[in-house]
Amino acid sequence: MPGRAYIDLHCHTGASFDSLADPRAVVRAAAARGLTHLAITDHDRIDGALRARDAAPSGLAVIVGEEVRTAEGDLVCLFIERPVPPHRPAAETIAAVREQGGLVGIPHPFDRFRGSLLRDARLEGLAGQVDWVEAHNARVVGGSANERAAAFARDHGLPGVAVSDAHSTVEVGVAYTILEGDPSTPAGLLAALSAIDVIAGRASYYVRLITPVAKGVNRLRGNVRVRDPGSGSAADTEVGRP
Repeated sequence: MPGRAYIDLHCHTGASFDSLADPRAVVRAAAARGLTHLAITDHDRIDGALRARDAAPSGLAVIVGEEVRTAEGDLVCLFIERPVPPHRPAAETIAAVREQGGLVGIPHPFDRFRGSLLRDARLEGLAGQVDWVEAHNARVVGGSANERAAAFARDHGLPGVAVSDAHSTVEVGVAYTILEGDPSTPAGLLAALSAIDVIAGRASYYVRLITPVAKGVNRLRGNVRVRDPGSGSAADTEVGRP
């Protein structure tokens, strides 16, 4: 249908410490599954997204993004051209993205197994500073995290999108959002988010077993998490090969 877009707003490549997916394979998979737009959001870096954008086949628009670990939890940041440093307060991270003209969403907000920002009720005030919430994340395991996220989005008047959070090519597009309009620009995505349909697929539990393998392989390659200098504990940014 003309004017309709099929978008996955959260996807990883092998630039992330917990994925082995080649950016070229990721964009081929997205196009083959009918997506028109794909946001590449590797952990705390954008080089994989830039490679994916360069390799995207005709008919697929790649949005350069980053999943940034803030001091309080993760944020998905889109339409950026420079990486946003991790470990800063969430409000500062959002401001840094806005300086680039970008948009910000809250990923897997109530997932108890990941750096989910809204598990701390004190952070509810951030709802007024973001553009969407992941109402359905295909990688959320058990519990009512997705249901709580959808309710949070409704209660705060925010778009509630569906995403794959793919860490392998098999997962790309397993969940996505249907929009009316052209989400290829920040203004276009904001406008299109006013009316959405979500396709709420789920990743196989077996596919998730790839993640620990990917972490081990990337550790050998030097693409590993480093320590947060402010906490002295294992942190969440990656260094190593692009």
